[in-house]
Amino acid sequence: MELLGSTRTATYARPKTSHFLPAISTMASSYRNPQQVLAMNPSANIWRTNSYYKSSSVLPLTSSTQHSNFDLVRAKTIFYPSNRTTLTTRYTPDDWYKSNHINYRESESSRKSAERLRRDTIRLMQDKEQLTRRTQENTSKNIGERLNDIVFWRSELSHEIDNMVTEIAALNEVKRRLERALAETEGPLQVAQECLYHREKRMSIDLVHDDVEKDLTKEVEVIRSCQERMRRHLERATAQLASNRGAQHELEKDLGDKVSAQRIDDKCHHLRNTSDGIGFYRGIDRIDYSVSLPDSWSKFTDDNILRSQSERAASNKLRDEIEILLSTTSNEMWNQFNSVNVAFTNRISETADTKNNLQAHLAKTLQEIFQTELLIESLKKALRDKESPLKVAQTRLEERTRRPNIELCRDNPHHRLVVEVREIEDTIQKLQERLMEAENTLQTLAKTKVTLEHDLSIKANSLFLDQEKCMSMRKTFPSLPRLVGYT
Repeated sequence: MELLGSTRTATYARPKTSHFLPAISTMASSYRNPQQVLAMNPSANIWRTNSYYKSSSVLPLTSSTQHSNFDLVRAKTIFYPSNRTTLTTRYTPDDWYKSNHINYRESESSRKSAERLRRDTIRLMQDKEQLTRRTQENTSKNIGERLNDIVFWRSELSHEIDNMVTEIAALNEVKRRLERALAETEGPLQVAQECLYHREKRMSIDLVHDDVEKDLTKEVEVIRSCQERMRRHLERATAQLASNRGAQHELEKDLGDKVSAQRIDDKCHHLRNTSDGIGFYRGIDRIDYSVSLPDSWSKFTDDNILRSQSERAASNKLRDEIEILLSTTSNEMWNQFNSVNVAFTNRISETADTKNNLQAHLAKTLQEIFQTELLIESLKKALRDKESPLKVAQTRLEERTRRPNIELCRDNPHHRLVVEVREIEDTIQKLQERLMEAENTLQTLAKTKVTLEHDLSIKANSLFLDQEKCMSMRKTFPSLPRLVGYT
C-alpha cells in the first residue's frame, strides 16, 4: 500500500548495450521524436529534480536481483506539494531544437566572417611588411650614401688639418727662434749699457770719450734697431698664428661635427628591428631641426678648406721673411761686437795686490769663526751633560724629604747632596758665562768678517768695472746660431 501524498514512481531503464552514456553528436540521427517517448512512458513527461525525491526503501540484493534480465528499479520518494509550482516546464522541446539550430547557423556565419577577416588581414600584413621592408632598405641606402659623403669631406678636412698643423708647427718653430733670438739680444744690449754705465765711474783723466765709448754707443744703437725689426715680425707671426689657429679651429670643429654625424649615421645605418636601444618617439617626424641643405652643407666645408689654404700660403711667406731677418740681424750685431771687444783688450785694474791681501785676512777670520763655533757647540754640550747629574742630586734631595718622622735627619748624605747640587749649579753658571763670552767673540769675528768683506768688495770694484763687469760679460756674447734662434 502506497503512502498518501507520494508521487507516482518513475521507472528507469538501463540499456543492455556496452556503453552506459549515449554518444554526443550534432547529426540529425541523434535527435528523437519526443512524442514517441511520451507514448512509451506516459509518466516521463513530468520532470522532477533529485532534491524533491527521497528514498522510502532499499531493495535487498539477492541472487534474483543480480540476474542479467533485471531491467527496472523502483524507488519511492516523498513529494512536497508546496514546491509543485517550481517543476513546471519553461520551454518546449521545439524551442530547444530551434535555439540549437540558430546557434549553429550563427556559429558557422561568425566562423566564415572570422576566416575571411583573417585571410584579408594576413594579406594586408604581408603587403605592409614588404612595403615597410622596402622603405627601410631605401632609408638605409640613403643613410649609406650620406655616410660616403661624410667620409669624403672628413678625409678632406683631416688632410687639410694635417697640413695646417704642420704649418702651425713650422711657424711656431720660426716664432720661437725669433723669440729666442730677440731674447738673446737682451744680453748683449745689457752688457753694452752696463759697460757704458760702469765706465761713467771712471775718475779724473780716465773719464774720456774714447773709441771704446764710441763703439759701445754704436753697439747699443745696432742692437736696438735689430730688436725693433724682430718685434715687428714677431707681432706679425703672432697674428698669423692666431689666424692659422682660427682656421684650424673651424676645421677641427667641422671635423668634430662630421665625426659625430658619421657616428650617429653609422649607428642609424646599423640599426635593425632586433637592435637594442630602439624606442618610440611620438611626433618626431613632425619636428625639423635642420639648419642647412646639402648644397650649403658641402659649401660650408669647402669654404673652411679654402680659408685654411689661404692662411697657410700667408704663413709660408712670413716664415721666409723671418729667416732673412734673422740672418741679417745676427751678422750686424756680431760684427759690431767684435769691434767693441778690440777696444777692451788692455783694460786690467791695478788693485789686484790689495784684493789678494784682504782675501788672505778674510780666510783667517773665517777659520777662527769656525773654531769659535765649535767651542760654542762644546760648551752647549757640556751644559746639557750637567743637566742629568743635577736632576739626580735634586731628585735624591726631594725623595729624602719624604722620610717619616725622626728619620728626616740632616745626615752626612744630605750635606753631600746639598754640596753636590751647589757645585753643579756653580759649574753650569761658569759654563754659561764662558758661553756668553764665546758668543760675543763670535759676534766680534762676524763683524770683522763683514768689515773685511765690505773692504774687499770696495777694493774689487776697480777690477770689477773693467775685467769682471766689462770683459767677462762680453766673453759670453751669443754665437751666430744662437742669434738666429737655433739653440
